[in-house]
Parts: sequence; structure tokens; C-alpha cells
Amino acid sequence: MFELIMCIDDDPITMMLCKKVITKSLFSNEIISAQNGEVALQHFNELKYLSKGKGFKSPQLIFLDLNMPIMGGWEFLDHFNTAEYSDFNSIKIIVLSSTIDPEDLERARTYPMVIDFLSKPISIAMLEYVKNKLE
Repeated sequence: MFELIMCIDDDPITMMLCKKVITKSLFSNEIISAQNGEVALQHFNELKYLSKGKGFKSPQLIFLDLNMPIMGGWEFLDHFNTAEYSDFNSIKIIVLSSTIDPEDLERARTYPMVIDFLSKPISIAMLEYVKNKLE
């Protein structure tokens, strides 16, 4: 079981389903969410600030949607893969997308923190697969 995971997705129904499935499967103790990549980066910027004191708790895993307004998944990955966010190198990312475009699969492989590219919607079987992959 994970202590803390993050879901980055702009669709409230997808987010609700994600939280329900994760909670039901006892996959994580706590789930935080962001409706786009920009909000997620703001969260990590706050964590960097907090890490200088106490209360630093970083997600161990991120479920990331690709197509979002303001800042999509690819833009988030481009920023998150820079030295500015090197404190978070150990966080694993799973791209969750409604389309499985072979070009997207190839592009996802270029980011060292992306460990898989899975099709929406999230399911208990998918979480079992992820848990086994990370053990």
C-alpha cells in the first residue's frame, strides 16, 4: 500500500472514479488531486518550500492524464523532468490516457519517471498490476 499518491486529471468524473477504486482496493492511504499540470507543479513547489522545515510529504506515485487544459500531461512531464524538480526524482508516474497512440507510448518512454502507459478508466485489476510491477 502506498502512503500518498497523486491523480492529475481535469475530468471530475474520472477523478471521482479514480479515488473510489483506489480507496476500495486499499491501494493508498491518502489521495491528492490536481486538475491540471500547472496545479500539480504548484503543489510540488509548495512541497519544496515545506521541505526546508517540517511537514514534507511527497506522493510516491502519480497517475497522469495527458489531455488537460492550461497545462497538459506532456507539459507537466517536461517541467517535472528538469533539475528544478530533482528532489522528486523517486516519484513514479503512470500515464493514464483514453487513447493509446503508439507515438504517445514512444514519447512516454523518453521520461525516466514514467513507468507505464495505461488506458482509462482505472480499475482494481490495473491497480493490482501496478502494485505487482512496483514490488
